[in-house]
Amino acid sequence: MDTSHGVKMVPIATIPPMAHDPIDRLRGEMEDLFADLWQVPRFTRRRGGFRPQIDCYRTERPAALTVVVELGGIDPSKIQIYADERTLVVAGERRRPRCTGRMYQQMEIDYGRFTRQVALAADVDVTGSKATYKRGILTIILPLAKKPSGPERVTIPIRSGR
Repeated sequence: MDTSHGVKMVPIATIPPMAHDPIDRLRGEMEDLFADLWQVPRFTRRRGGFRPQIDCYRTERPAALTVVVELGGIDPSKIQIYADERTLVVAGERRRPRCTGRMYQQMEIDYGRFTRQVALAADVDVTGSKATYKRGILTIILPLAKKPSGPERVTIPIRSGR
């Protein structure tokens, strides 16, 4: 299903929910840490794709969390973003360009499917969230909630920058 913004919508069931058990969350964070430390092709292939780099920071004026994701070479219409009051999920795929006759001398660019879950440090207003994609950088702004919201999950459309 497509929206008017060109964002592909995927049923929520395709993205596993973030672990709420502290032990499961810690295990996932440790796996991510080791993936960062040993960033070699055999580990990224085993994990089923690549792992985009993310920055997340909070601002007071306006009161919001901002998440910045490096997604160079990805069509923004192929990125899915979901958020609830304490979790942000960014998923998609970067496909290797098909070209016959290539004989690679070196292969360092990771391709494949990705899913990144970000545990948010504060409740956010998911209905007021915005996402923009410009020059390979996805920026998601999640306004802080004035009061805690329910466990509703919302899809955030992406606007392309020029």
